[in-house]
Amino acid sequence: MRKFLYGLQRTSRNAVISAAVLTAVIAFVDWRILSNYFGFLYLFPMLLLGTALPPWQIFLSAAFCTVLADIFGPFPFHPAVSLPQDVLLFLVLGGMGMFSHGVIVNRRMEQENRRRIEEEIAARREAEEQLEFLIRTSPVAILVMKGSGEILTGNSAAHRLFRAGPGELIGNNISRYIPALGHVPSAAETSQTFRTEMQCRGRRSNGDIFSADVFFSTYRTGKGPRLAALVVDSSEDLRHRAEAGLDQLMAGSRILVAAVSHEMRNVCSAIAVVHQNLARNGGLAENQDFTALGSLVETLNKIASLELRQSTSGFEAKMVDLAEILDDARIVLEPYCEESDIQMSWEIPRRLPYVWADRHSLLQVLLNLTKNSRRAMEGTAPKMITIAVSVDAGVAEIRVTDTGPGISSPEYLFQPLQKGAEATGLGLFLSRAFMRSLGGDLRYEPRPTGCCFVIQMAVAGFAEGDQAH
Repeated sequence: MRKFLYGLQRTSRNAVISAAVLTAVIAFVDWRILSNYFGFLYLFPMLLLGTALPPWQIFLSAAFCTVLADIFGPFPFHPAVSLPQDVLLFLVLGGMGMFSHGVIVNRRMEQENRRRIEEEIAARREAEEQLEFLIRTSPVAILVMKGSGEILTGNSAAHRLFRAGPGELIGNNISRYIPALGHVPSAAETSQTFRTEMQCRGRRSNGDIFSADVFFSTYRTGKGPRLAALVVDSSEDLRHRAEAGLDQLMAGSRILVAAVSHEMRNVCSAIAVVHQNLARNGGLAENQDFTALGSLVETLNKIASLELRQSTSGFEAKMVDLAEILDDARIVLEPYCEESDIQMSWEIPRRLPYVWADRHSLLQVLLNLTKNSRRAMEGTAPKMITIAVSVDAGVAEIRVTDTGPGISSPEYLFQPLQKGAEATGLGLFLSRAFMRSLGGDLRYEPRPTGCCFVIQMAVAGFAEGDQAH
């Protein structure tokens, strides 16, 4: 019966036509042969109609067949007898039609569910293949471990990172290679799941130590808790940061030594003038201590001049993209200001040039100005720092403006070791020295309210086909 109905489902229009023809034949036979009752034969056209019509048309067809059976039947119509028979026949015919309709609907739902399941299986298989290909070809070391730390899976990048032979990692404990991962609680030990990162030390199979950035997560499976980790060798980044920090320290030290040497030369020159004036009087010309003092001043002046020449050599500006520097500054400064509830406003033109500067030095200057503004705005409201960029006549300027109380004595701003300054008072002095050593400048711009510093840099030009930033 079901196979027959499934076949009818494929040709719904034919089923309706066949049911109409069959109904006409049954009505004709019922009309011509009056001695027999053929009303039960209407079950067959209803079976056909149930495969092609909606429920309300099925019951309408059942009512029509009931009327035909009543009209062409062998018995006269008597309400007391015929009406219950007609109701029963209508229910039987409608029930047969709804039965076949239900079978077809269930069949369609079954086919749709099967189609969806097949699509999900195909999509899952494709995703698994893509994931397997990604893991196999990824340059990042990917590991999957049990809750106990035993390594279940490791791609080729993991074997290269840990200097292990093919398949050598499988079965070993992760504590042998990354001890910090061995102390991560598994999903079986705690209800808390971990999806985080950490910086730690790793160990290769030959015993070499390297710096590692590890991104890991814990999860549960039907076979127990699992720990998945991505491991990146960050030793090169660590070296670059150390070298950049050392270069910045040495640059600042050279500038500071140059400034101190300059001041020493000024003091020595003044002492030398006084020494010469005293020597002209003739009264101290024969005094050995006075002569020794003159030699000491001359020697000290030579030392200061030598240090100044050595400390200002080898420090040059580079052509850098101002847009990239401002992007890096936003990444560094915005979280820093959010911690103190300071709003930041960026007024940046759509087109920015290349400038003569040093990326790390310029970032240090911007960070120093922002820290000064943050300290100045403690206890004030509103708190806002505006960084605006302008380019004109071959000069690019970055204005850092805050809504603080302002500067009472701007003439002492760039003097080192000034009285009343926080720490050593070298921040602004070194910042301006950095910019001047790179061919730029840092100056204070008076404002009615707040405080504004201007960073000046020489424009190196615009890139060919420069796009709006």
